[in-house]
Amino acid sequence: MMKLYYSPGACSLAPHITLEEVGGRFELSRVDLASGQQNSAEYLRINPKARVPALADGEWVLTEVPAILRYIAARHPAAGLWPWDPREEARCAEWLNWLSSTVQPAFVHVRRAARFASDPRAIDDVAATGKKNAYDLWKAVDAKIGAGPWALGERYSVADALLAVYWHWGRGPVLGFDMAGDFPNWTAHARRLAARPAVQKAFAAEGLQLPT
Repeated sequence: MMKLYYSPGACSLAPHITLEEVGGRFELSRVDLASGQQNSAEYLRINPKARVPALADGEWVLTEVPAILRYIAARHPAAGLWPWDPREEARCAEWLNWLSSTVQPAFVHVRRAARFASDPRAIDDVAATGKKNAYDLWKAVDAKIGAGPWALGERYSVADALLAVYWHWGRGPVLGFDMAGDFPNWTAHARRLAARPAVQKAFAAEGLQLPT
C-alpha cells in the first residue's frame, strides 16, 4: 500500500487528489512543516530533501510532484489520468514542468523571500517583485487553460490536480489574488474540479475549503 507524506494545502495536495482519483488503498502521513518536522532525523531518512511530498510504495520512496503524479497514474492505467499518446503525453509533461519549475518558484519568492536575500529592504523587494511575477504567471495560466474544460482540453489528467494547488495558493493570504475576478478561466476550472468526489475527499481530509 502506498503512503503519502503530505502537509495540508502544500503541493502534496496534487498527489493526494490523484490517489483519491485512482481509487486505490493508500495511507496519509502528515508532516508538520510549521514545527520543522521535515527536518527531523526520522523524516530525513524518508526524504533527505526535507520537503513534501514523498510517496512510499513499500520500501521504495519517490519525491518530486511531477514524478509522483506520473507514477501513481502509471500504476493505475485504468483511471486514465496519464495520456500515452505522444503529443498528449508531452503536453501533460509540459504543464507539470511549467507549474513546478516556474509557477511554484514565483510563489516561493513571496512566501519565503528571506531565502533569497539577507538585507530587510532586499527581502521586501524580493517579495514585492515575486508577487508581481506571480500575478503575471497566474494570468498566463488562466490564458492557457482557456475554456478548458481541463488542462488537456476534453481529457482530465494529473495536470488538473496540480492546477488545484496553485489556484488554492492564489486565493490564500500570501498572494491574496481576486481569483474569480482576475482569473475567470482558472476559477471555472477550479469549480469543475470541486465537483469531483476525489477532490472533495482530498480537500476535506486536509481541512481545506473547496473552490466556490
